[in-house]
Amino acid sequence: MIISVIGQGYVGLPIALSAASSGFDVKGIDNDQNKVANLNSGVTSIEDVDPRVISELISSGKYVATSDYSVVKKSAIVLICVPTPLDLDHKPDLSYLISAAKSAGKYLSRGSLVILESTVAPGTTRNIIVKILKQESGLEGSDFSVAYSPERIDPSSKEWNVKNTPKLVAGLDTEATKQAVDFYSNFIDNVVACASVEVAETAKLLENSFRLINISFVNELSIFCSKLDMDVNEVIDAASTKPYGFMPFYPSIGVGGHCIPVDPIYLSEKSSEVGTPIQIIDVAFKVNKSMPKYFVGKAEEKIGSLKNKKIIVIGVAYKPNIADVRETPVELLIMELMKKGAQVS
Repeated sequence: MIISVIGQGYVGLPIALSAASSGFDVKGIDNDQNKVANLNSGVTSIEDVDPRVISELISSGKYVATSDYSVVKKSAIVLICVPTPLDLDHKPDLSYLISAAKSAGKYLSRGSLVILESTVAPGTTRNIIVKILKQESGLEGSDFSVAYSPERIDPSSKEWNVKNTPKLVAGLDTEATKQAVDFYSNFIDNVVACASVEVAETAKLLENSFRLINISFVNELSIFCSKLDMDVNEVIDAASTKPYGFMPFYPSIGVGGHCIPVDPIYLSEKSSEVGTPIQIIDVAFKVNKSMPKYFVGKAEEKIGSLKNKKIIVIGVAYKPNIADVRETPVELLIMELMKKGAQVS
């Protein structure tokens, strides 16, 4: 069976390679010509992917990267794994997703299954993506199937990967759900069918909003503990002895990466749109945005004025041992230090 995976980044490439390793004939589509050329040479900048796996799958004919969307025409399944970031106004940006859906729709064949993996607000798959696919393909909604399955990728994790991370799936109808479950079950251990596409869309947003809110709370708690000359980590360790009803979160300079600073905005915007704003998300963002300034203040407490002081910042990625600096709070820390006149390396 031929499948196309649109987007060969940190989500699309691991899925494409997993599907190819399980026997599917995979076409990895990406608009970045340099990335396509590198992939076809067995080269990738994604740290969790072994270049040898890419080379082996290319040699076996099970995987090829391309910028040509016409491969969708012969694909039984089309996965859309493109970024859904925030724009300059910190609002949801669906431009990559809409572009990918339009490009795929032009070549969509009758009987195909389209699965969206990009993070979106509830209702996006049903009300936006299906409409685009119908318009571009000229097909009726009953001529193809659509499902949603949110990505769950933990970069650099030694414990969780595509195979052992439970996969949520929901189709627009029972047949689409069955098709999607059957597909993912070829290379994922635990595939969980949700009651509706909207449930799956919202579950993804809940997962990362939960983390944002709890990290925000423990960051404020750390400031409180510091004021009382307590070690917040000792407090967390003590609370963690409770065997039920508690999950430890740890303080930091803020949140970063492709999920925690982004996904909750999609939930917050949708909740405001329908008249039920989730206010705690907005508060959590304000707390985390204030953390870099707090640490600049701590530096001033220790060494006085920062003007012309030489300061080195060690670690700029949003989590340890990765090269990804998307949404890293360290960027704001560096900017705040420079505003104070520090010479930052």
